Amino acid sequence: MRSYLLNRLLWFFPVMFGVSLVVFFFIHLTPGDPVLLMLGESAQSAQILSLRHQLHLDLPLYRQLILFFADLFSGRMTSIFFKQPVFTVIAPKLLATVELACFAMIVAILIALPIGILSALKKNTWLDFFARVFSLLGVSVPNFWLGPLLIILFSLLLGWLPVSGKGGLSHLILPGLTLGLAMSGFLSRMCRASMLEVLSAPYLETARAKGFGEARVILKHALRNALIPILTVIGLQFGALLSGAFITETVFAWPGIGRLLINAIFSRDFPLVQACVLVIAATYLLVNLLVDIAYAVVDARVRLWRER
Repeated sequence: MRSYLLNRLLWFFPVMFGVSLVVFFFIHLTPGDPVLLMLGESAQSAQILSLRHQLHLDLPLYRQLILFFADLFSGRMTSIFFKQPVFTVIAPKLLATVELACFAMIVAILIALPIGILSALKKNTWLDFFARVFSLLGVSVPNFWLGPLLIILFSLLLGWLPVSGKGGLSHLILPGLTLGLAMSGFLSRMCRASMLEVLSAPYLETARAKGFGEARVILKHALRNALIPILTVIGLQFGALLSGAFITETVFAWPGIGRLLINAIFSRDFPLVQACVLVIAATYLLVNLLVDIAYAVVDARVRLWRER
């Protein structure tokens, strides 16, 4: 395990370096001048030249790249518009996104796993039909429609929950439900398909022959062996949530990293865009590492620490 983790950590730095290079060059190829966006089109030439020199935008691209890495490694990278270190700006937004992502993932798992298991156990019954219709609706309904619908129902008509913003648990429920319901549709389909593959396995009959109860057979033996593809989907979905569900964050005015990234792109805040993408890439790598470790925990056939 130690050698595997060390190998993954060593790959972390080249991947992050490659991501930073791609983002740096692509962001400089996009049209638009951040200086004009900051000062306005009525700004005088002297002001434009002064600010362009201050932001090092008058230097050749390779020198801007060197300064970018120097500021990144020294922690001096500063947002153009916020006038603060980029990671100081990102930190509270990332925490808000992590909070929303964890809540949404809990909602999705609590809904999808029972539905997927029951759908597999009751194949081709009315319960299975209901589960497949639910999963189809979960995959098909877009968040920009489901979010306002939940606001109209639970906030405007019933008055139970706040419309938008970040506060206590009540502010978390609607955006969490919006993301969780959408994820639960796809996750329940994956759970059903994975469970159907293992329900006919001989070792389940062996477990029943030993006198184990049906609940223990299903939850301990069948579900545990069906978890590998389910964990893969959970990891991918959780990584996507941590990258910022900017549509849901926009609908509910949730101050997450997704909204921050979109605003930074529109304002041509180069350092903030680069830092946001680097943070998102790092979260994806971390989530993938945790999923790989979870494979070995739930399935005894997977041993990451074996020498190859």
